[in-house]
Amino acid sequence: MNAMKQETHRPGALKQSNKQHKTGRHRSKSAVNKELKGKQNIKTSLKHVKKGLQRDARRNQLLQIRKKKREEVLAQKRDLGGSLSAPVLICIIPLHSDIDIQNVMSVITSIDKTANIATSPCGITHIGVPKMKQRFSIIVPPIGNVLATLDAAKVANTILFITSVACRTNGDTEREIIDNWGKEIIVSCLAQGLPTTVFAVHNIQRLHIKKRQEYKQSVQRAISKWLPDEKVLELDTADDCLNMLRRVGSQKQRNVFYKNIRPHLLAEEFSFKCNEDSLDFGTLSVTGYMRGLHPLSVNNLVHIPGFGDFQMSCIRELDDPYEIIYANRKKLSSDDEMKAEEKNRTVALYTADPEKQESLESEYIPDPMDAEQTWPTEEELAEAAANRKRKIVKVVPKGTSEYQAAWIPDEDGEILSACSEESEDDMSVEEAKSEADSNKDLEDDEEYETITMSEAAVDEEHYDQDIDILEEKQAMEKFKEAKLDAQFPDEVDTPQDILAKTRFQKYRGLESFRTSPWDLKENLPVDYSRIIEFADYDRRRKHIYRECKLIEEPIWPGRYVTLDIIRISREIFKAFATIVNQPLIVIGLLPYEHKMSLMNVVLKHSNNYTLPIKSKERLVFQCGFRRFTAGPMFSQHTNGSKHKYERYFHPDSTVVASMYAPVTFSPCPVLCYIENKGGELELIATGNVLSCNPNRIVLKRAVLSGHPYKVNKRSVVVRFMFFNCEDIEWFKPIQLRTKYGRRGHIKESLGTHGHMKCVFNGQLKSQDTILMNLYKRVFPKWTYEPWLLTQSYKSEAMQIE
Repeated sequence: MNAMKQETHRPGALKQSNKQHKTGRHRSKSAVNKELKGKQNIKTSLKHVKKGLQRDARRNQLLQIRKKKREEVLAQKRDLGGSLSAPVLICIIPLHSDIDIQNVMSVITSIDKTANIATSPCGITHIGVPKMKQRFSIIVPPIGNVLATLDAAKVANTILFITSVACRTNGDTEREIIDNWGKEIIVSCLAQGLPTTVFAVHNIQRLHIKKRQEYKQSVQRAISKWLPDEKVLELDTADDCLNMLRRVGSQKQRNVFYKNIRPHLLAEEFSFKCNEDSLDFGTLSVTGYMRGLHPLSVNNLVHIPGFGDFQMSCIRELDDPYEIIYANRKKLSSDDEMKAEEKNRTVALYTADPEKQESLESEYIPDPMDAEQTWPTEEELAEAAANRKRKIVKVVPKGTSEYQAAWIPDEDGEILSACSEESEDDMSVEEAKSEADSNKDLEDDEEYETITMSEAAVDEEHYDQDIDILEEKQAMEKFKEAKLDAQFPDEVDTPQDILAKTRFQKYRGLESFRTSPWDLKENLPVDYSRIIEFADYDRRRKHIYRECKLIEEPIWPGRYVTLDIIRISREIFKAFATIVNQPLIVIGLLPYEHKMSLMNVVLKHSNNYTLPIKSKERLVFQCGFRRFTAGPMFSQHTNGSKHKYERYFHPDSTVVASMYAPVTFSPCPVLCYIENKGGELELIATGNVLSCNPNRIVLKRAVLSGHPYKVNKRSVVVRFMFFNCEDIEWFKPIQLRTKYGRRGHIKESLGTHGHMKCVFNGQLKSQDTILMNLYKRVFPKWTYEPWLLTQSYKSEAMQIE
């Protein structure tokens, strides 16, 4: 039997051949991952080096990078112009309103016999410890004054939070360790940017030695909500204070960007001198240490919280008067020696150049005659013609012109219209006789004559200027409106007395809120001609931050200087002088930060304020170093080119508040307050600056709702959305939607009472609701006012005067 040979399969001409994957000139991702095995190459600045470095070369490169960074830090510390040459500023903030600060300060000032202590005219305590070779400055803001405490915390290098055992009553609860004042000030300091912190307990020796550690643990649990991993120190003895200062001087300083990028100064002493030509304004001389990481120019503007923005006439660089005390070289024993040293303290003088000095003009004043001239519409022409037809008959002396007659009141004058002229032939015989007799009497009188003149239209704006009928109703129904807005957002009732197309004539429909176009420059308000607009806000901001060091004749941080600030109001300075322990700080503004623009800030509700916050309600803002009041417009914080307007700022929500305000470059923290009836400020929201972009489109939505009357699969008869067939034809192109997700459109009108036939993309349920979305762009109102002084400070100043 012959063995049969098995033949193999031979592919034919139609065999499928798969194309080989080609990665081109580069390796594929899988090949790269196999070679690296999770390792990452060190980025090199040399582009011509293509092959990776060996292990020893990479290790050497990392060592060189670390060495370079270390040398930069040491050079910054050795630099006499650095911020480390100024004393470390400590702000003491008690977390109880009844803590005895004087007792705490007496313990701190008695730390060492070799320590040298001095107090500036503004109440700042300077401590020099020769053992530590460091110097410290301590400021204690007034307890209960939130704004003064926040100002002191902004310029401080370290914040010392203090609680006391004497403030406890019974038990070791969190409520007794930190009271309401302490919680409020901790939240506010965290929101505005918290520098390096130290937490200490005073009067802990009153407890038994076995209970001290337990109490410190309870304090640690109480502050862990805001300051986790914070070590609690004791502050009862001189050794405790010395340990506290050693910790403050050795710990790493936390970087607060918005504070370090702007040069600032805490006043050690200040004086005011009135101008010779005007007693209402004068020059304020402020002396202190320049702080921050960037220099100050005499030609730049400065901002003083509570005063405003100002120019400087000159800057005098002085010798540090407390350096002698710190170095323990000699002591100032008499006033004559202090005066003699005062004469020799001036080191350098920088005078402002009027050509290079920044202007105080914050906004552009437009010319109303420079606006676009448009041709009157047909409606305006018809209205003017109707006004011309309205005439009035007056009895005036002979020879009186029509212009003079307009100023003569005549209660007996008769108003004639076009219809009255046409109906003269329909007058009765008795009316004709009486009119002829009256005309005959007027003709016989030689001193008077009749004149027919046009009646001016009633000025409705001036008539309704002092009338605000809805003010009390809005206050009473505020809770009700906020609740309805949360349940039925943006739903509006269609009016029955007027046409819907007249009521919503400024609204339009959008096929897609996200992708439909909207012109940025369409129907802009007049206020937009007064503000500044950046072509690219982010690029301008980065350029300013990069070039802030390159200024002529800079005053570097760490110097002891005197700033002569001009055009200070004498009244505001007197009101400020009445406040006890109020810190005076001066901040150097960046370019463009005095110009007005439309600022957008992101706000998150604090949930402590229970009343509803309505859009465009007057609020108090602290934006970095600046405080002002404004009525912001709320909108959703979303991505995209268009953002929906929010009528209320609800709890547990985040919104964007848009308002006219001076330019403030981000990142910068924002605190939002509301002023209650007693004049006290209550924190309602915190956030950050988003941008200064007037082109942010905020659309107000109006939702018209209707109900299905007859349902026949996809065809539905809808009622109660409109009440006129003319409105149905007007809004016919706009798309409809339902609460259950159906889409449709209006097909035709049924009858004359607002019923309409609509077609949807699916079966409709009888309990469904038909909705129509209409949109219009809204803008904030010009409600900006700088926050100078509160009413309580003003009343105190008036009493002193």
